[in-house]
Amino acid sequence: MGLFGRQGRMDEEETGNIQEQYEDLPALPEPPTSTVIAAGTTMSGTLQGEGIIQVEGTVDGEIGQAGAVIITPTGLVKGPVTADVVRVAGRIEGVVTARERLLLQKTGSIEGDITTPTLEVEDGGRLNGRSTMPPRPQPRTPQPEADQN
Repeated sequence: MGLFGRQGRMDEEETGNIQEQYEDLPALPEPPTSTVIAAGTTMSGTLQGEGIIQVEGTVDGEIGQAGAVIITPTGLVKGPVTADVVRVAGRIEGVVTARERLLLQKTGSIEGDITTPTLEVEDGGRLNGRSTMPPRPQPRTPQPEADQN
């Protein structure tokens, strides 16, 4: 006998009833996948994927991401970085392409050329390279179909 006069374990019937009560609830949204290159870790090669990559250690290679790349103050990337959003508080030594936005924080530095439609540089952030700012891509609107009379 368990606490307060109940049996210690639920029988199968009680467990089934509880599960049935919650079957109608909507599923939770999937959080974006996240990858962390921890401080003190060195990774060599190419990183590609979707979601968020946070670099706290060193990446010696290319990063191509559908999502965001975050370089923390302890992070270093030696190679090109391409992502939707790039936030730099550490160092990048290579070409950076941010399809939507690039934020260079006060502790961040980039040694290389950048391409982004939106650039924000905090006081103290260092950019040693050329910047190219293409127009922000416009969302596609459906074209009206021609009348077929």
